Amino acid sequence: MKNKSIYLLLIPGLIVISLFLFLPILMTTLPSFISDNGLTLGRYLAFFKDDYFMSILTRTLRIGIITTIICVLLGVPVSFYVAKSSPKLKGLLLAAAIFPQLTDSVVRSFAWMTILGKNGIINTLLVSTHLLQEPQKFLYTESAIIVGSVYLFLPLMIISMVGVMDSIEDDLIEAAESLGANKFTAFLKIIFPLSVPGMIVGSVLVFTGTFTAYTTPQLLGGNQNTVLATLLYQKAMTLNDWTQASVLSTVMILITLTVMFGINKFASKLYERGV
Repeated sequence: MKNKSIYLLLIPGLIVISLFLFLPILMTTLPSFISDNGLTLGRYLAFFKDDYFMSILTRTLRIGIITTIICVLLGVPVSFYVAKSSPKLKGLLLAAAIFPQLTDSVVRSFAWMTILGKNGIINTLLVSTHLLQEPQKFLYTESAIIVGSVYLFLPLMIISMVGVMDSIEDDLIEAAESLGANKFTAFLKIIFPLSVPGMIVGSVLVFTGTFTAYTTPQLLGGNQNTVLATLLYQKAMTLNDWTQASVLSTVMILITLTVMFGINKFASKLYERGV
């Protein structure tokens, strides 16, 4: 009887999740499978056969993957340094990493527009130092989207990995150095493999955030670098094509779940090999 009463406590949470998560997702995705002739996958077949849609999908995946890789390469050493700092310095560094998250993504994207624009800080500096003869186009490119996305999601990677790095004993590094390994080799052979759990969590957060982001690609990429999120907005709000928007949202959900499953599968393979 006691066990049954414990399960009853789950009912309010399940009701809330069903009403505000599963039901909206179902209402969003279901129209894409329904036509006048009943259930169909024709809209999805047309989506994957369309070169325009596939180019946008490829661009979105490319931006998400590159952003995730850069965040991993930057996040691993930074999180290790933060985790091994003194308590006072560690608190300051964590606050510095978290502080940008308190600012709206629109504000941060506008800041990068002033930095990357033709009259922005970078172009002004390069022209004034005669490294460039005239301002270059840094804004409204894929590179601008990647830069903005890294700035937006790198704190998530750092925060995800600091706890894992904190649990790694300093004795492991000292033992490796006593056996002849230098600091870089010890970091590569010991710290990096042990940080995989935090890396997996951070990678999932960064990729899903980048893959589904709207504000940063819209402001920094412009109309020439459309991604799935901006295309979804155009279909739903500008063209009022809710059926195509439903197809796009379903594709984004399925790809996100596939990537999350693939990363977790990769992590389990590493654990099986003892990495």
